[in-house]
Amino acid sequence: MEFFEALINILNSTIRVSVPLLLACLAGLYSERAGIFDIGLEGKMLAGAFAGAAAAAVFGSAWIGLLVAVLVSVALALVHGFASITHRGNQIVSGVAINFIAAGSTIILGQAWFNQGGRTPSLTADGRFGAITLPFADQLRDVPVVGQIYSGLLSGHTLLAYLAFLAVPFTWWVLFRTRFGLRLRAVGENPAAVDTAGISVAWLRYRAVICTGVLTGLAGCYMSLSQNAGFVKDMTAGRGYIALAALIFAKWKPVPAMFACLLFGFLDALSIRLQGTPLPIVGKVPVQFMQALPYVLTVILLAGFIGKAIPPRAGGVPYVKER
Repeated sequence: MEFFEALINILNSTIRVSVPLLLACLAGLYSERAGIFDIGLEGKMLAGAFAGAAAAAVFGSAWIGLLVAVLVSVALALVHGFASITHRGNQIVSGVAINFIAAGSTIILGQAWFNQGGRTPSLTADGRFGAITLPFADQLRDVPVVGQIYSGLLSGHTLLAYLAFLAVPFTWWVLFRTRFGLRLRAVGENPAAVDTAGISVAWLRYRAVICTGVLTGLAGCYMSLSQNAGFVKDMTAGRGYIALAALIFAKWKPVPAMFACLLFGFLDALSIRLQGTPLPIVGKVPVQFMQALPYVLTVILLAGFIGKAIPPRAGGVPYVKER
C-alpha cells in the first residue's frame, strides 16, 4: 500500500510538472503545423511568467495576471511572426533572439520594478490560482485504489492544469475536424496551393502564431501563479526546449504530444523524488546528476526511440508569392 501511495504521489507530481510542457508543446504544434518553426517558446513562456506574476503582484488578482501574461506572450509571438512571415526572415534566428530578449528583460525589469534581484514579490492567495477540489474527493479519500486515484491524482489541481489537458482534444478537433485546421495543415505542407485557392497564407500563419502566444502565455502563467508564488530568475529552466523535443517525439500530433509531455514530466518528477535517496548498489546519487537526468533521458529517447519524424514540408521556409 505504501508503494501505491508513493506511485500516486509521483503521478500527481508528473501531472503538475507536465502542464507547462503540454501547453508549450501545443503552442509549438499550432505554429509548426502552419510552417513557422518557433524556437522562441522558452522566451515567450518566461516573459508570460514574469508579466503574469508582476501584474498579479501589483493588482492582487490572478485573473489580471493571466490576461497580462497572455497579452505579453502574444505580443512576442507577433514580433516573431512579423520577422518571419512579413519580412521572411530566418525563423530560427528570430526565435533565439526572443529567448535572449526575454531572459535579459525579465531580470532587468524585475530588479527595476521590485528591487528583489529580478524576483517579483511573493503573491497572496488572491494573486494565485488555487487548487480545485473535485466533488466528493474528500469523502472518497479513504476508499482503496479508486478513491485514492480520484482524490489524490485527479483532484487538487488548478484551473490551468485542467484547461491544459482539455486543450488536447480541443486541439485535435480544431486541426482535424474544422476548416481552419485543414487550412492550417495545408499551409504548412503546400502554401502555394492554399494561395492558389484564394486564401491568405500570411493571415493563416499569423493566426497560428497568435494561438502559440496564447498557449505559451498560459504556460508561463501556470508556472508563476500556480506552481510558484511569484517569478524567479530563469524559472522556465529549459522547458520550452523540452516541449519542442516532445513535439518532435510526438511527430506533431496532439494526443501523442500529451503522452510525450507526461513521459518527460514523469522523468522530472521521478528525479525530484529520488534526490537524496540511496539507491541499490550505487548508493546515494549526487543531486546534480538527478537534476540532469530528465534532460539526459530526453536526448536518449529522441536519439533511439523516435524513429523517423517528418516535419511539415514547408516548415521553416518563408513563402514568397508567385507573380
